[in-house]
Amino acid sequence: MTSRFDISTEAGRRAAERDFFWNDHAFLRLAFSNAHWLGPDLVRTNQPSPRQLEGWAKRGIRTVINLRGQRDEGYYWLEKAACDRLGLTLIDAPLDSRDPPGKDRVRRARDLFATIEYPALIHCKSGADRAGLMAVFYRHFHLGEPISQAMRELSKKYLHSREGLTGVLDHFLETYVRDIEPTGVGFMEWVESEAYDPQAMRREFRANWWGTLLTERLLKRE
Repeated sequence: MTSRFDISTEAGRRAAERDFFWNDHAFLRLAFSNAHWLGPDLVRTNQPSPRQLEGWAKRGIRTVINLRGQRDEGYYWLEKAACDRLGLTLIDAPLDSRDPPGKDRVRRARDLFATIEYPALIHCKSGADRAGLMAVFYRHFHLGEPISQAMRELSKKYLHSREGLTGVLDHFLETYVRDIEPTGVGFMEWVESEAYDPQAMRREFRANWWGTLLTERLLKRE
């Protein structure tokens, strides 16, 4: 990908830092990382700055999973450069916060947690929605917890809002726990089956107007 930011130059790096600080709202995250350890080998956070990544590397983190994906924005190139400098493995594994995950994305999460070098860090922008869903997958695939327990990672404790459009993630998990889990069908078995229809689930879901106002207009969740 060709970048607008040539961070190998002083001017390019300063431009990326300005974009990160203002356009990516890093100024709101200066003193709040929304960081929570899920187990002995994984932590979830909001978008880390290069300085924060340096701190996490000192605490032993070896792998960083970026749930926002690769983008030509300041945050991404600063993160990539920081990971390269610190010897951290950066994995771009985008998730959506307003759609149930496709089969391929659930498979990818399962496979990542089976193969990455730990300790690891997962992050999205706010650390609330996509990081919450990935934390559910970690607890289920890596720690062996049932979805009905693991889904506690989607919680207001981590600033997740189920009332807005991001509540579709709760709907996805609750559909399995309510309708499928009691039948004895495993989570991955359901996801791989023809019965799993993310688009239909998205059509079924209805967000509250005030929750949508909160996440889309006030908090401007990604």
